[in-house]
Amino acid sequence: MAERWAIAVGRFYADLADRLVDGAERVFAETGMPVDVHDVPGAFELPLAARYCADSGRYAGVACLGAVIRGETDHYDFVCAETAAGIARVSLDSRVPCAFGVLTVDNMDQALARTGGGKRHQGEDAARAVVRMSRLRAELPADA
Repeated sequence: MAERWAIAVGRFYADLADRLVDGAERVFAETGMPVDVHDVPGAFELPLAARYCADSGRYAGVACLGAVIRGETDHYDFVCAETAAGIARVSLDSRVPCAFGVLTVDNMDQALARTGGGKRHQGEDAARAVVRMSRLRAELPADA
């Protein structure tokens, strides 16, 4: 099994991306395994980045991080739905755990609250999910 973690992060909201990455890196550091951060333009690109990471064979899991903030058009709904579905598909197809750590919020205040500002920290939560699913995968090998 691979002995590195990957973070794929959409950088459209750079400050939020930094906060999410910081949280995920803290959790991954607790495992003693190194982590690589791969930047992409936005949330919509995360499924492909996750696929590249999974296909590389280098990573035990991928935390997909980013933010989508509701605007005045339907763009939000399409980006959120396709990003979530794409990340799930990569995880299922590759069997490499890929966590959906994308903020899907109405405004910046909600986003800040979910990146260490009082509520749950989405970056930390995504990394914890990846670690747990990676361990579960190791406990239940496919050829057993």
